Amino acid sequence: MDLIFASSIILLLILGGFILNILTSIWCYRDARRNGRSTEYALIILVATLFFPFIGFLVYLIIRKDRY
Repeated sequence: MDLIFASSIILLLILGGFILNILTSIWCYRDARRNGRSTEYALIILVATLFFPFIGFLVYLIIRKDRY
């Protein structure tokens, strides 16, 4: 019983990580488009954040320009 519970917790954590990765990638794409970037640039950001979840998101936050 404990093995099934532990396996389900691990599975939920992995699934949550995938969902968080997809949501942050979509946010980065929309943010790039909203800031006036080209579609190609936004797609590169989308692919980078999908394949390199944490690093891609951090790099995008560093290189993005604020609208202020």
